[in-house]
Formats: sequence, structure tokens, C-alpha cells
Amino acid sequence: MLRWLLISAVVGALAGTASAGFLVALDWVTRWREAHAWMLALLPVAGLAIGLAYHYYGDRAVRGNNLILDEIHRPSQTLPLRMVPLVLGGTLLTHLVGGSAGREGTAVQMGGTLADQLGRWLRPRDRRLLLVAGMSAGFASVFGTPLAGAVFGLEVFLLGSIRYEALLPSFLAAVVADAVTRAWGVGHTPYPELPALALTPLGLGSALLVGALCGLVARLFAVLTHAVGHWFSAIPFPPLRPVVGGAMVGLLMWGLGTGRFSGLGIPVIVEAFQHPLPPTDWALKLALTALTLGCGFKGGEVTPLFFIGAALGSALAVVLPLPVALLAAMGFVGVFAGAANTPLACTLMGLELFGAKAGVYLGISCVVAYLLSGHHGIYAAQVVGQAKHPRLGRQQGRRLGDL
Repeated sequence: MLRWLLISAVVGALAGTASAGFLVALDWVTRWREAHAWMLALLPVAGLAIGLAYHYYGDRAVRGNNLILDEIHRPSQTLPLRMVPLVLGGTLLTHLVGGSAGREGTAVQMGGTLADQLGRWLRPRDRRLLLVAGMSAGFASVFGTPLAGAVFGLEVFLLGSIRYEALLPSFLAAVVADAVTRAWGVGHTPYPELPALALTPLGLGSALLVGALCGLVARLFAVLTHAVGHWFSAIPFPPLRPVVGGAMVGLLMWGLGTGRFSGLGIPVIVEAFQHPLPPTDWALKLALTALTLGCGFKGGEVTPLFFIGAALGSALAVVLPLPVALLAAMGFVGVFAGAANTPLACTLMGLELFGAKAGVYLGISCVVAYLLSGHHGIYAAQVVGQAKHPRLGRQQGRRLGDL
């Protein structure tokens, strides 16, 4: 145990420091883009730079989070250290020019890769634990949610199952990573604490409906993102894919005449808790994010999923008898739960971000969304550990990308 205490602390310190630097740089490029709207015109140029970098120097790193998940299931080679600068530079460049992307994928890849450098001399089983701890540390530090981060690492690689042997290193690494990021003076977006609300039959029915819609939207996002990637694979020279996709994203953004769908979209997420948003907001963010990531730009899916879910829940406030802030929070965690197949981590994230008083509503949204998203998800290397329905039992043990 003493050995894992030390290793987990080192993993957390590395991931927390990397996330702190990443978040500071991301804030800078976001503010620069917002002050210089013309940066949108450089999307094809940035796409070419990212495409060339990954084509000539990326090697296995091009697979991103899926490479980490595959190494957890079937350990073979240490993750290439080049993964860190490639995903960091690619993500910052994506956000600088206005692509619709997130940050979780970058933090998780950096955390997992840095952790794996410590595992060169460990047994394969111990290396798996180290990779899980690195993913947990990256997630926890970039969102400021250590409990959700710890469970995310345990839950994400095996759909429907949790491997508790990684509990101690994941929890310690997540807590240390979050503490280190905050020690560097890097904060996180504050969200409103939700008041207590009695669970009535009407409220329960509304929560079930929101969860169902979140699951269907999560499924749509996963299917569309993978489909866009498949469509762009028809372009034989990979570096040209983000060039074409970047031009399409730029034209769509220009046609919309607003920058609210560029980058993370944090201001819109915050707005979703204040008043109902138009029902087109979540759909536009979904389409633009699927196009941005599917064609080869870099960044995470999670913050865009927060945007999509919060905007969806907020829009439902005009027809459902629940407060707009509660609906936005339910959508925030629900769509993510359905797309990542991590209902427990997302429920904990809801408690950490919005308080425990509305925990039942948040949990219902996450669980129902998870069940209704089916065997679809944003991580193609996720393996079905326990089928969501007996009719899907024959898919058990297979990767989502192979279904």
C-alpha cells in the first residue's frame, strides 16, 4: 500500500501540474480568439498543421483516449510520450481558431501518458492500475471534481462494470491532482448550488423524460461523431481531412454570425442555468462538435456534451414543471452519462458541482440516459463488461467500435 500511496501521489502531481498549465494556456487562447473574430478564417490552416503533425509524428498517438483504453485491456507498449505535446498543441490550436471542442480528452491523455512513463518497470496488471489512475487524475484536475474523476477512471474502460482493484490509486491520484491544480492558482467555473426539491409524481415523470431525452441525444452525438470520422476517412491523405472539415466549420460559424458555438462554450452553459435557451442551441453545438472532432481537430467531447445537455435541459423549462437551473443541471450530467457510459461518475459530478440537495433528480437523469443510449458511446475502445439489456447479451466482451 505504501508503494501505491507514493506512486499515486506522483501521478496526481504530474497530471495536476500538466492540467494547470493546459488550463492557463486554454484560457489565454480563448480570450485571444474572442478578441479577434477573424481567427475563424484560419480553421483550414490550423487543420492542416494538426493533420500534418499527427500524420508524420503521431504514430499510435492519433488514437487518443482509445489507445489508453486498449492498453488497459491488452497491455503491449508504453504510451508514446509525444502524445502529450501533440494533443496539447492540437487542442490549443483548435480552440485558438474557433473549433467546437472540449478539454477532457487532452487532460486524460496527458494524465494517462505521464502516468504510464512510471509503469515501464511494473507488471502488466500494475501498469493497468497506473493507467486508470492517470485517467482519473487528468479528469479530476481539469474539472475540479476529484470524486467524479476517481470513479470515471474506474468506470470508463469497461461498460457496465467497475474494477475495484484500481480504487485506491485512482482515488488518491484524483485527489492529489485536483489539489495540485488548485495549488497552482487555477480555478474552475462556478455553478449554482441547486435548492432542495421534493420528489413528486410529476417531478419524477419529468426527470424520467429528461433522462430519456438525454440518452437519445447522447446516442445521436456518438453515432454522428463516428459517422463523420468515417465519411472523412474517404479522403486518402489524412492531413487534408481537417482542412476540408475546418473550412466547413468556418463557413457554418460565419453563416450563424455568432461565436457562441466556438470553443468550450462556457458562457452559454452558465446562461443555460439562468433562463430557457432556444431549442436550436443544443442541436447546433452537437452538429458543429461532431464535425470538428470527426474531421480530425483535437480536444475533448465532454465540455461540448455539457453544453449540449445544459442547453437541452434549459430549453425544456418552457414545457416541464421544474426549475430551469435544475433542468439544465440534469441535462449537463445526463447527456455526458449517456455518451461516456459513466452514470456513477456523472452523478458524483452533479453532486460536486451543484450540491447534494437535488441529487435524486441528477441521479435519475444519469441512470436513465445511460440505459437509453444503448451500446453506443464516444469511446470506441470501451468494452461491454455487462450488457445494458438481456437482448444485447451477445455483445458482451466486445469493443463498442466493433459492434
